[in-house]
Amino acid sequence: MTDIVAGVEVPDTQAVAEATRLARETTSPLIFHHSRRVFFFSSILARGRGLEPDPELLYLSAIFHDAGLLRPYGQTQQRFELDGADHALAFLQERAFPEDAAQVVWTAIALHTTPGIPMRLGPEVAATNLGVVADAVGIGLDEVHPDQVAEVVASEPREDFEDGFLQAFVEGLKDRPDTTYGTVNADVLERFVPDFRRTNMVDRILHSPWAK
Repeated sequence: MTDIVAGVEVPDTQAVAEATRLARETTSPLIFHHSRRVFFFSSILARGRGLEPDPELLYLSAIFHDAGLLRPYGQTQQRFELDGADHALAFLQERAFPEDAAQVVWTAIALHTTPGIPMRLGPEVAATNLGVVADAVGIGLDEVHPDQVAEVVASEPREDFEDGFLQAFVEGLKDRPDTTYGTVNADVLERFVPDFRRTNMVDRILHSPWAK
């Protein structure tokens, strides 16, 4: 059965079906629905801006973009974005995707919280970022017709999203606070973790081995 929401068709491929099943099994319903909304908003916003991302690679980028929040895949502490990117890369490589395609998905996920840079890269990377910021903070939502917004939300509910999403960040990052240095993720821990102290570049320079 074809899955079409707000005029956006979910690619009917084995990898997409397997990724959807894996995401449903290994993430929370909140993150699963958020990831699906990111795909739909990414597709709509990309279309409006004349971008033409590969639908399958865009879906895989969206469905795995927050995988690292709930499931640390790395053997060493690293940014959750890298955990998710590494997980997606392994998923694509195991299914014999071309390396350049796998790297596109890795980059889209690794940079999905980084302001500015994704829009200067390829369409999948740019579109993933557009969908993330649209669903998380509403940037670009005014470019989506209200009927499309309503259809996406009806398909992928947003119940208690704001509080639940922030809590997912706290749970995913509180045991690796140093990985939030220089990222928007530090904002979450600063607000919700009482003993968290943000590391800043000024202190690092003034207290580096060079400072005497």
